[in-house]
Amino acid sequence: MEMKLVNPLRAMQGFFFRVDQKVDGAVSFFFRHFGKTKFMISMSKKAQVLGLEKLYEKGPKAFFYFFMFYLIRDTVLYIIIPIFFAKMTTN
Repeated sequence: MEMKLVNPLRAMQGFFFRVDQKVDGAVSFFFRHFGKTKFMISMSKKAQVLGLEKLYEKGPKAFFYFFMFYLIRDTVLYIIIPIFFAKMTTN
């Protein structure tokens, strides 16, 4: 009798996908849109449908806010938090 080794990452991934299917994709939606406001999600969808030029023509102010939200969020997530974490973990 031959024993098969189970890859723990594959097992966790399979479990995650089964749970995600049972809740209609809510878990994967949460991870895709973590840190985004409802405004950012709706503007992203509009940008995909209309294109950036037409989105700007519809409302330059909303277009500006959309990019500022992303700029602030990404600065915090990808620059400030890693620098803070690195300083906390070094002597």
